[in-house]
Amino acid sequence: MRLPFTQVDAFAAGAFSGNPAAVMFLEQWLPDSVLQGIAADNNLSETAFLVPHDGPEADFELRWFTPKLEVALCGHATLASGHVVLEALPNLQVARFLTRKAGLLMVARDGPRLVMSLPSWPAQRPVTGAEEAAVAAALGSLPYEVWARGDDYLVAVFDSPDQVRSLQPDFKAVLALAPGIDLMLIATAPGEDTDVLSRVFVPACGIGEDPVTGSAHAVIAPLWAGRFGRPQFTAFQASTRGGRLDCRVAGDSVVLTGTARTVIRGEYDLPDAALNG
Repeated sequence: MRLPFTQVDAFAAGAFSGNPAAVMFLEQWLPDSVLQGIAADNNLSETAFLVPHDGPEADFELRWFTPKLEVALCGHATLASGHVVLEALPNLQVARFLTRKAGLLMVARDGPRLVMSLPSWPAQRPVTGAEEAAVAAALGSLPYEVWARGDDYLVAVFDSPDQVRSLQPDFKAVLALAPGIDLMLIATAPGEDTDVLSRVFVPACGIGEDPVTGSAHAVIAPLWAGRFGRPQFTAFQASTRGGRLDCRVAGDSVVLTGTARTVIRGEYDLPDAALNG
């Protein structure tokens, strides 16, 4: 079985920047073990799988797999999926994706850029005491404060971008913060050339540091919008590859604007034996 394969750099300012994602179209859903195996083969932060949707509310069903597991929300691979769909269908203005845990997501054209709407998932629980100390130890630096969103997102807020840039996290210690949970640890501070700067660590997903993370901004955008007293701001994720996003909080949504570029087109050759277990 040959499956169309496109690799896209999402939130990329140019060559060798942004977050790479694989986008793969299927006629129907394959077994989860096969999807996970393909994602492990691709060995990117995320592989997005799309299946045509029959209903009027969406164009495709969308799921995301890291090299280790399926995730509930992925922003950069959604942007990449929108880029591929809109590039293939030039008369389509908005690509609509029905997801299993994040609802209906949309990617629209905005001149040379793309606009994506994600659910707003604010971090609302302050983290103090021993839990805060464990976060500081995992990051190797004491944050100004720490916030949690459920059990799967931690946000460490620092005073300066230099503090965030200089972090050298202990990934074993990050995993120990939430054993058995797909934890995302976000470090963020006021920015330099942008309003906000961040880094994102997700070792539970098989990724040490994620290059540019849309879903992290679904968590930190409400926090920073509240502190700035305005709904819109610019952001930069300071990984080795790096990526810039424009963020806007709109009610229950976080709207992210960025760029994407296709870097690889081809086919994934799936042996028939893989489908038979």
